Amino acid sequence: MTRLCVPIFVSSIEQARRDAAVAAEAGAEIVEFRIDRLTDANQIPALLDGLGVSAIVTCRPGREGGLCDLADGERLILLARAAEHGAAYIDLELDRTLEQAQPYVEQIPRERRPGLIASSHDFSGRPDRLYNILAEMNASVAEVNKIVWTARTIRDNIEAFEILTTRQKPTIALCMGEAGIISRILAKKFGAFLTFASLASGAETAPGQVTIDDLKRLYRWDALNANTKVYGVVGSPIMHSMSPALHNAAFEQIGFDGVYVPLLVNEGYESFKAFMETFLAFEPLHLSGLSITIPHKENALRYLKEKGGQVDPLAESIGALNTIVIDRSQPAMLRGFSTDYSAILDSITAALGITREQLAGYRVAVLGAGGTGRTAVAALAHYGATVVVYNRTPGRAQALAAEFNGRSGKVVAARMEKLCDSCCQVFINTTSVGMHPNIDASPIDGLGVTFGPETLVFDAVYNPMQTKLLQVAQAAGAKTVGGVEMFVRQAAGQFQAWTGKNAPLEIMRQVVERRLQIAPR
Repeated sequence: MTRLCVPIFVSSIEQARRDAAVAAEAGAEIVEFRIDRLTDANQIPALLDGLGVSAIVTCRPGREGGLCDLADGERLILLARAAEHGAAYIDLELDRTLEQAQPYVEQIPRERRPGLIASSHDFSGRPDRLYNILAEMNASVAEVNKIVWTARTIRDNIEAFEILTTRQKPTIALCMGEAGIISRILAKKFGAFLTFASLASGAETAPGQVTIDDLKRLYRWDALNANTKVYGVVGSPIMHSMSPALHNAAFEQIGFDGVYVPLLVNEGYESFKAFMETFLAFEPLHLSGLSITIPHKENALRYLKEKGGQVDPLAESIGALNTIVIDRSQPAMLRGFSTDYSAILDSITAALGITREQLAGYRVAVLGAGGTGRTAVAALAHYGATVVVYNRTPGRAQALAAEFNGRSGKVVAARMEKLCDSCCQVFINTTSVGMHPNIDASPIDGLGVTFGPETLVFDAVYNPMQTKLLQVAQAAGAKTVGGVEMFVRQAAGQFQAWTGKNAPLEIMRQVVERRLQIAPR
């Protein structure tokens, strides 16, 4: 069983015991006391006696990323006292402290003797001697091996998982940093001795720790097992994404054995390709589906085409995809498509009460010629709508219109200042104007545009939920659709493709709205 451990830096005995009680209440099965700043061994009994939760005690020197400047012999006196007073484990550095500690530990009666953890940390990257270090740990007297390093790229996590699956002893193998977060979340899937989670945001003792609340609730810690299917969002940056909260809540709602994680993949096609090759090849991960976001939507399309994967024709015409379904048969079969265009179409048709085919009778203004604008133009033109593209840079609007004009519907470009003369029934904002923190801006400011009860205004911006553009439209009596609707619908399309189940739309919508309500304004 993989334990959930909360590390606690000891500033005072009272604070440390209080934090330990809070950690146990939150679901921690063990705590780690970092006593780097303690100098008096007589304080140790007050820290541990009658604690009520199992404890690892660590006094980390500077050479291993700690704050203790005592000589090794003085540190060992502190740790020996912890061993005498009920510490479940003592964490000792493999380099030299472990061997020095043996005489101290052997003085304790066997029935009260704590377990020993042999640890090694590398804050600069993957250790050159990684497997030599593991061999030394396996040959040592320690009961538990702990190897931790800073991830150079997300691919380092696979090596940590391989270490866990081939372990000779109970083992902790973790990667630090944002790229290594999945090693902490998925430690239970691979049978690690424990994983670390901080008590709260800001209380981390190593880079990349998630909070115990997020690990338990957002990432469904209690439900994880060796067979859990893994899904994730690929992008850079990635930690701002709301997709993990959205999909994990949906998995929980229908009882699906899956977990959705953030996957930080550096910019560039080669980085994306290396990630895909490494993660697809590691069968025990059970990687089953991916959401693709900036900057990898074009890279994902290129990769699938190179690998002979199935690519949806409309996604290919858009030049990007946001969803990959992975069939785990041998070899893995990949299917790629875009749920963004479906989300745009379904958001519009639901608000208008029409079918997609009926869009052929509508004139639609698309504001913006970026990725979302391109998707909207391609989708609407495919169903025969007349589309007018408006962009601050006229050349981009003209190029986009020329590419999709005549596919089915008519696509033309116009200058932004002509938006007031558009005669359109539907207006779609795909620009970032009005997005937090610039919430007092609107893409139609100063353009003299008017709306009426027969107009639909769709803003792809979802933070804030009620943009200035939507407020103006509602005041004029127009129908409106916010970016949350598009975000939820594109996620629902992914969920259904991965699981074969209907997405719990209301739960997904509630998760997004709740998170946006507490997001910065």
